[in-house]
Amino acid sequence: MKLWFTHAFNRLWGKLIEDCFPDAKKVTRYAIRKDTVFNKELLNNTVSMLPDGYELKRINGSLYDLCLEDPVTEDFVSSFESKEDYIDKGRGIVILKDGKIVAGASSYTRYNEGIEIEVDTRPEERRKHLAMIACSKLILNCLEEGLYPSWDAQNTYSVKLAEKLGYQFAREYVAYEVSGGIDV
Repeated sequence: MKLWFTHAFNRLWGKLIEDCFPDAKKVTRYAIRKDTVFNKELLNNTVSMLPDGYELKRINGSLYDLCLEDPVTEDFVSSFESKEDYIDKGRGIVILKDGKIVAGASSYTRYNEGIEIEVDTRPEERRKHLAMIACSKLILNCLEEGLYPSWDAQNTYSVKLAEKLGYQFAREYVAYEVSGGIDV
């Protein structure tokens, strides 16, 4: 009975979203379990794989500004009200090459007990394990601070990365991407 209620409830919410936002894009997302016990040795070993010529840095004030300059990296910090808000509540790691951010992992959102991870890599820098390295360092930093690094995957590539980091896939679910504001 509970499963039916949940499915019916979600279907009703879906119809309401579609009625209110006819241009909303219906997508499949992938929930990741929230009870991961991380292998710190594995994560530390992954961090040590950083290739020569790359730098691993925690996002600070100047790197916050640099993140906002590029559509690939702006979501690392754009959900926070200001630079000060990010420095206070946000957590993030970027990888630099020749002074440019080429990959990173950051808190897309923050809640009392943890963060929701946002990860991205410049297309020309993919397949070098940079996302895995940045995520490993961010997860280790979160664990040191007593924060849970929560993961919710946008696509199957993200699920595979999460699993390499020790997370476990839970289930698929429907979500809606809505742009623009609401006229009230």
